[in-house]
Amino acid sequence: MAKQIKKLNVAMIGHGFMGRAHSNAFRQVGCFFDPPYQLQLKVICGRNRGEVEAFAAKWGWEEAQTDWQSVVVKKDVDVVDICAPNHLHAPIAIAAAKAGKIVLCEKPLAMHVTEAEQMANAARGAPNLVWFNYRRVPAIAFAKQLIDRGQVGSPYHYRATYLQSWGGDPDQAGVWRFRRSEAGSGAMGDLLSHSLDLALLLNGPITEVSSLIETFMPGREVDDAVLTLARFANGSIGSFEATRLATGCQNRNYFEIHGSDGAIRFDLEDLNRLEVFDRNDTADIQGAHNVMVTGPGHPYSSHFWPPGHIIGYEHTFIATLSDFLNCLSKQESFHPNFDDAVEVQKLMDAIQSAAQRKTWVSIAAPSSVLRRSS
Repeated sequence: MAKQIKKLNVAMIGHGFMGRAHSNAFRQVGCFFDPPYQLQLKVICGRNRGEVEAFAAKWGWEEAQTDWQSVVVKKDVDVVDICAPNHLHAPIAIAAAKAGKIVLCEKPLAMHVTEAEQMANAARGAPNLVWFNYRRVPAIAFAKQLIDRGQVGSPYHYRATYLQSWGGDPDQAGVWRFRRSEAGSGAMGDLLSHSLDLALLLNGPITEVSSLIETFMPGREVDDAVLTLARFANGSIGSFEATRLATGCQNRNYFEIHGSDGAIRFDLEDLNRLEVFDRNDTADIQGAHNVMVTGPGHPYSSHFWPPGHIIGYEHTFIATLSDFLNCLSKQESFHPNFDDAVEVQKLMDAIQSAAQRKTWVSIAAPSSVLRRSS
């Protein structure tokens, strides 16, 4: 007799760029992995009736609705996925958690720390996920494995940049990401949050920050660029830069780690590769190893294509969802979750404060260890 697989009915709030990425993951996860649940695309919700109905028809959602308050309490909905503008994350997540739903949420988690903590408290004990999908880039997951087994030795330097250029496009001037009331911040929440999450995963807690924040475009309400210096609890130092006005850069999410025994470099614009330097190599062959992280033996490689056949951005969401569903079936905590995202929110608030006060700002030690195995 075939094993019965439990069904989970999904409701998604929002249907823009992230709505497409999430819908694709919901539809594709069972094609690449063997999840313990079957996902049913039950309800898609958005503000514009015509747009949400068109989206539902294209992506295979059963129902199209415009009122999220009624959607999150539907008895036939098990999972609420939030990819609406940032100012709606907290009210939707809190209402969904109170209704007993599994809650998935885009980053940044909230508009500020207090709101993020309220969301984490509301979801306490309930399965939840934050879509910091870059943790599931195979090359980044492999970098985590290498660091944990001592490839870089004692870390000295951590450098991260997230550079995009679309912020100067006049055709984008009216998007919600430039309105403080809806986005909360600019490049900080949109881009730097990803860099901070990866830094916490790969190099551990940050204890102190100093920063510079700039808005270049006249009349814009949010930051266009942010520069941050950081001290880590492990004794290393770091620098972070995020901007949506880096002319010539499309989506350069980059980091490098230098330590006593080696170095690691990664650039999302070449996401299937990882540069690894081993100081223990003999002097005559020392140099960066350009590793194609597509298998054999690399994270997630057995689930996608044969070695050497590259994967894309969409696969990071699929792998994230698969890991979450496996944790759900085993009643294990998934990372990154709301608590992890609160720590990122605390860092962003500290960076904002440091820029305003023109001084170093200390960050309280996290309540739990952030260097996760996933």
